[in-house]
Amino acid sequence: MTLDPFIADWLNLLLRWAHVMAGIAWIGTSFYFVALDFSLKRRAGLPAGVYGEAWEVHGGGFYHVQKYSVAPADLPPGLIWFKWEAYLTWLTGFLLLIVQFYFNATSYLIDPTIMPLTPWQAIAISLAGLAAGWFIYDGLCRSALIHRPGWLALAVFLLILIAAYGFTHVFSGRGALIHVGAFIGTMMAANVFAVIIPNQKKITASLLKGEAPDPKFGITGKQRSLHNTYLTLPVLLMMISNHYPMITDHREAWILVGLIVIGGAALRHFLVRHEVGDDMEEIAWTLPIIFGALAAALWLTEPAPIVGEGLVVSDSEVLGITAKHCTMCHAVKPTHQGFKEPPKGVALETFDELRRYNAQIMAQAVRNKSMPLGNETGMTDEERQKLGAWLVAQ
Repeated sequence: MTLDPFIADWLNLLLRWAHVMAGIAWIGTSFYFVALDFSLKRRAGLPAGVYGEAWEVHGGGFYHVQKYSVAPADLPPGLIWFKWEAYLTWLTGFLLLIVQFYFNATSYLIDPTIMPLTPWQAIAISLAGLAAGWFIYDGLCRSALIHRPGWLALAVFLLILIAAYGFTHVFSGRGALIHVGAFIGTMMAANVFAVIIPNQKKITASLLKGEAPDPKFGITGKQRSLHNTYLTLPVLLMMISNHYPMITDHREAWILVGLIVIGGAALRHFLVRHEVGDDMEEIAWTLPIIFGALAAALWLTEPAPIVGEGLVVSDSEVLGITAKHCTMCHAVKPTHQGFKEPPKGVALETFDELRRYNAQIMAQAVRNKSMPLGNETGMTDEERQKLGAWLVAQ
């Protein structure tokens, strides 16, 4: 099941652009409102029902914002709802998943050395995994853990870690990490669609009936919104991880996911709390966590020595290896049905081209084993060692 490469490239570009635009809007409003919540001040003389207020300046203008503990007694006209940013981010992301990974499952989603799957089996696992993630997460948030936010955060972290372990033992490296991002992103978007917006609608309906809204709806919505902001930075890194095989194709990539979640959540806490004016002494504890997670990731991903170093490999032998495993895609006229032009303009048909892209070949095909895509051609470790030895000798 494949798309015409020309159509696939344009769909990929347009969906990726839309996904980025929607994501910027969603993340921006999410971070803004959480920071606003933390910056509210209680002052004498506030109107009845107002929890706190904030004075802000931006773009040459001054803004006075007030937040009600539950809602105002009378609902004013022109109420602005923030929801489409989240919906469109998830929708464009899922469509991108279909175009990039479902229609090219054998290249991007499946690695037969990890688990031999048919495209339909891989797609079914993908859909089931994303749906299961939301229902388990939602169940945790509705359990007794709701009264113990620290334990709830730990449970959600373990859920993500278990999902990462599962995905990395089912899909290709690229497929696994993008699915961890989609797994988290689905939880975040479903928080908006299934909890935050419905709760706001219940509050609005009560006001229109002249009834006092139940404060639990606002409390629950705030909790889910807080979860979303802590998950935002980790999910962003998951979504761009496909460009970095030292993460996607690491043998313990699920551990790297844990480090990304811990470091990203700590960075989010630092950025938001610093933005609202917390003293550095109060948030400095996040810095060792951020840099510790980064240091651990750097240590884990340090390149291993090339086992084949020292082997004598002839030019004709290495050209045979690349002809078998590389030039179906990386040629002026690719024979792979997924490409009409060589990916990123990289052709590997001559010795000069192999020397020119020496570092990239070493990283992608020898050290990280992320190429060929999904190891479609069954490149062996011995062949990778020989290719690496030839490249070192150049």
